[in-house]
Amino acid sequence: MAKSLRILHVFPSFELGGSQRRMTTYLNASNAPHNHLIYAMDDCYDAAELSDHFRGARIPPDLIPKNNLVGALRGCRKALQQIQPDLLVTYNWGSIEWAMSNRLPKRCPTVHIQDGFGEDERGEEIRSRRLLRKLVYPRCSRVIVPSNQLATLARSSWGVPEKRLSYVPNGIDTSLFDRAADPEILTRYGLASGSPIIGTVARLNPEKNIGRLIEAFSQIENKHTEARLVIVGDGVGMAALKMLAERICMPDRVIFTGTLNEPQKIVTAFDIFALSSDTEQMPISVLEAMAAGKPIASTDVGDTATMVAEENRRFIDGREAGELATNLDTLLSDPALAKSLGAANQKLVRKRYSLDTMVESYDRLFVEAAG
Repeated sequence: MAKSLRILHVFPSFELGGSQRRMTTYLNASNAPHNHLIYAMDDCYDAAELSDHFRGARIPPDLIPKNNLVGALRGCRKALQQIQPDLLVTYNWGSIEWAMSNRLPKRCPTVHIQDGFGEDERGEEIRSRRLLRKLVYPRCSRVIVPSNQLATLARSSWGVPEKRLSYVPNGIDTSLFDRAADPEILTRYGLASGSPIIGTVARLNPEKNIGRLIEAFSQIENKHTEARLVIVGDGVGMAALKMLAERICMPDRVIFTGTLNEPQKIVTAFDIFALSSDTEQMPISVLEAMAAGKPIASTDVGDTATMVAEENRRFIDGREAGELATNLDTLLSDPALAKSLGAANQKLVRKRYSLDTMVESYDRLFVEAAG
C-alpha cells in the first residue's frame, strides 16, 4: 500500500481557472491515500466547490506580507515549519516565494507546476522573473508542465535538468460530455430555438482576449443572422466586454452566462468552440469541447494546434480578429465539415487525453518527489 503523504499545494489564487479545475478533478479521481492541503495566497477559494475532498491549509492571512519579499520568505518558512508537509507543490509565478523559502535548509521536497503566464507576460517573459525562475526551478525536486511548448521553455530558458522535468498533458473525464445539454439552461439563456451557437468557456481576464472573439463575431453576424455567441465565465473584464458587445454587435446576439461549474451542461449545445486567447498552453476548455464532439476555431497559441485532430489544425490560425472570423464563417457555412471535425476531435481526445492517465502520472510523480 502506498505511503500516505501530507501534501501542501500553494496557488496564487484558487479561482475557477484551468490549473484549479485540474487539481479539483485530480482530488475527486485519485485513490491515493494522501492528505492534500490547499492554500490560496489571495484568499480566493472559488474552485473549492468543485471538489468534495477540498481541505484548506490553516495559515493566518497576515503571516505572509505582500510587497515585502524578505517578510514573505520568513512567513513561508514559518508556515512550512508549522504544517510540516512531506511535499510542497507550488503553482506558476505567483507562488515563487514558497519555492524560494524552501531552501537552506530545505523543509521538504518541492514540486513546481507551471501552467503558463499571465497578462503581463503574454508576449515574452519579464527578464527579472526569468532570472528568478532560472535560479529556483532547477533546484526543485520536480518541475511539471502540461504542454510541449512549456517543456521546451523549461529546458532552454530556466535550465531545468531533463531528469527533473516531466510533461504531463491535462486529462479529462470524457464521459461527462456524452450527454445532451441541460434544457433548463438553454431555455434560461434563450438558446432552445436551435440557432447555431459559437461558444467559449474562459475566465474573463485580459490574456483571454474575449474582446477579439466579440470583434470576430461582429464581422460575420450579418451573414449568419441566426447565430449566437455564448460566453461562459466571469472575471474582471465582464463589464467592459458587455459594453463592447452592445456597441459593435446586434442586440441579444452575444450572451454572457457567468460562471457555470458544470460546463458540460452547455458545451454540448455548441456548434463551434472558439478560443481567442493571447496566451495558453494546454487549455482544458478545448479538451472538453473536443470530448463534446465540437470543431475548434482558435488563435494559434500554446499546444492548441497539436491538441486537435489533424484535419482541424487549419482552423487554429493567427492572432487577429479577422482570421478568427474567417474560420468561424467557414465552419458555420459548412455544417457537415464542422460535424466531421468534431467527430475526429472526439475520437482523439478519448484516445490521448484520458483522466486516468493524468491521475496516475500525478500520483506517481508526487510519491517519487517525496522520496
